[in-house]
Amino acid sequence: MLFVVVHLIAPNFLPEIFALLSHGDILETAEYIKSYGSMAVVFSFLLTLFVNALGFPPAIVFSTANTLIFGIFWGIVISVAAETIGVTISFLLLRFFFRDTAEKIISKSKFLSSIDHYSSEKGFIVMLIARMVPYLPSGLLNAVGALSSLSLRDYFLASLIGKFPSTGIEAIIGHDAILKEEDPTRIIVVVIFAIVLIVWAYRYNKKHMH
Repeated sequence: MLFVVVHLIAPNFLPEIFALLSHGDILETAEYIKSYGSMAVVFSFLLTLFVNALGFPPAIVFSTANTLIFGIFWGIVISVAAETIGVTISFLLLRFFFRDTAEKIISKSKFLSSIDHYSSEKGFIVMLIARMVPYLPSGLLNAVGALSSLSLRDYFLASLIGKFPSTGIEAIIGHDAILKEEDPTRIIVVVIFAIVLIVWAYRYNKKHMH
């Protein structure tokens, strides 16, 4: 359905994007985004959102391209914001179409029911940590979140916060590899940031559940 809507609005969009992805060339992708001039940031945001709503292909192509165009800081900020909205749209669509079916299956199994209950109580921190893992398929986490009892609020917050370190690491590694730069300081800062977030999330979850 999403493909149909996008195709009706902009018939050339999908063929151009699929052509870029088939090449897998990040520099070419960056040049394509830059060709939109003053609208490049808007186009990049919507493109990154679209890819994450679908759950494929890997968003690293676009997050890295964003750092090349807008710089590391703003490239990561734009990517995280777009990715979070994209996975939230995916969450809502998957939950709307499949949660009822999942609930019927879960209700017939004590094991699945216990997992579903656990996802409601501990889902926030589990999703947060999962989102922090670089290169983990976003589509898989979208589906797991949507079919669990995780609330929309906790899913959104976990995705927003968790994507900063994972997207940051992916984008920085891609950026430095392409430009042949070596600056481990940035990765170290992101990792420390991730640890701080995990500690905060643990305390938040503990307080929230009590």
